[in-house]
Amino acid sequence: MKLTLITVGKLKEKYWKQAVEEYQKRISKYAKIELIEVTDEKEPNNASPNDIEQIKDKEADKILSRIKPGQHVVTLEIAGRQYSSEKLAAEYQKWMNTGKSDVVFVIGGSNGLGEAVKQRSDQEISFGTLTYPHQMMKVMILEQLFRVNKILTGATYHR
Repeated sequence: MKLTLITVGKLKEKYWKQAVEEYQKRISKYAKIELIEVTDEKEPNNASPNDIEQIKDKEADKILSRIKPGQHVVTLEIAGRQYSSEKLAAEYQKWMNTGKSDVVFVIGGSNGLGEAVKQRSDQEISFGTLTYPHQMMKVMILEQLFRVNKILTGATYHR
């Protein structure tokens, strides 16, 4: 399995970087993993709705430029489908069984995902309706991907 995580914005805090590195190391025992950070667009003070859409469109272009044809794209969106860890593991297994062995997870910027990325998405997942910092979401999806692999191998981590 080849996993790619594309996120908007750079991790700045050391503790987030350490958590990401730890889960990246753990996941690498089960799958090839690549982390891609694209730069976020600067938001002007008192940005209008039009300004926000333009920002999301520019970030979408950067995201899409990193997605290859044939990759299965999963976007993290509030309105996406919610999974338990076990159901996400079953979905992951289904991807592998149906030849979707090159999966890209996308976390948008602070304003969300541009429409072009949503259109390219093959599947939307949600971690609920709460709002989380993007840095935390990066750690959370990586932890879940590690957990999914542990579930599929029958390891005790998930208990």
